[in-house]
Amino acid sequence: MSVQTSIFDGGQRLQMTESIELTIQSLNAYGPDHKHWGVAWSGGKDSSAALTLLAYLLDTGRVKRPETLTVFYADTRMELPPLAIAAAQMMDELRDRGIDVRVVRAPLDKRFFVYILGRGVPPPNNNTLRWCTRQIKVDPMEEALRARVGELDGSILMITGVRQGESAIRDRRIEMSCGKDGAECGQGWYQQVLPNARGLRGRIATLAPILHWRVCHVWEWLKHWAPAAEFGDWSTRPIADAYGGDEAEEINARTGCTGCPLAQEEKALDTVLHNPRWSHLAPLKGLKPLYRELREPHHRIRKAGLERLKSGEIAKNPQRMGPLTFEARLMGLERVLQLQAECNAAARALGRPEIDMLDREEERRIRELIKAGTWPDGWDGDEPRADTVLPVVYQNGAVQPLLFGE
Repeated sequence: MSVQTSIFDGGQRLQMTESIELTIQSLNAYGPDHKHWGVAWSGGKDSSAALTLLAYLLDTGRVKRPETLTVFYADTRMELPPLAIAAAQMMDELRDRGIDVRVVRAPLDKRFFVYILGRGVPPPNNNTLRWCTRQIKVDPMEEALRARVGELDGSILMITGVRQGESAIRDRRIEMSCGKDGAECGQGWYQQVLPNARGLRGRIATLAPILHWRVCHVWEWLKHWAPAAEFGDWSTRPIADAYGGDEAEEINARTGCTGCPLAQEEKALDTVLHNPRWSHLAPLKGLKPLYRELREPHHRIRKAGLERLKSGEIAKNPQRMGPLTFEARLMGLERVLQLQAECNAAARALGRPEIDMLDREEERRIRELIKAGTWPDGWDGDEPRADTVLPVVYQNGAVQPLLFGE
């Protein structure tokens, strides 16, 4: 009995032209079912490859153009500067082609630095306070999609840059649902329902047309094919450079936010700094130490005893540490502005692009929130500083008094 193989079976590796052909088949198989298309674009290697390839295929007629095409750029305000700068150039190139590009950002008060330094929420961590990805990326994108769907009749097909192999956890999810909604192996990961999109069920489908691409094909496309006039003259080479240039594939390069507080090592920024063109960004290495410092007890307040929630229940973690003091927020603000100023002074001296990870609007809003005495929900600012020695209070209400009084 013969066994049908798929492109994921580990047999002969796909060549670049074969990968592109499978992408064309994927788009032509599912694209005609939707009048409206969108592209979820992060500015990273995979979504940039998917976006520029799609534009090339539409321009050359190898894929039929939908009635509308909207590109949603997820601007977290925390992307590595080379990626943010490349994205700005690519947005100009997309608009020159008549493509509707929408920059998606979190509301001002929920942006990364405003939320920390203005509202006082501590930097995110991997344990109990991982708020950043959803707040500055997922929720804004979901809201932008909801607004776009409200403008359209019918459904919208969202093109993503998801690839098999990019994340082991994500791959297991793909593996379990690669045949969902009748999708065939080799035709991309197609789903008629966008997961976790509140109020959008039935209005959005997703397709990952480069699901089968090897990472070497992504680098090849970004570094050599896409920048060529024949394939669109795209500004994608700096994206590959941001991941490590010619060594990106060998080091299995990934990127994240600048100075990501969730990462144990500063691999992404270190990779950028190895490139002499971006060496002036070295002051940004000061962000992670700042985040660690802001988590320290002397920069925060804490609950003095048992905490009763709005539901009436007793909180599980009595005397938990909470938001940043106003003094800590101002210290953090001045530190971030100083790091940014150092980068930009070096950039001006070298004739390189400046950065604005914290712009004037955000700085002004941070100072407004501090002046207004803003605290996160559930805190009023009268709580003791977190390094204050207090009697220990347990969840059952028992109190262990201090052994020694002042």
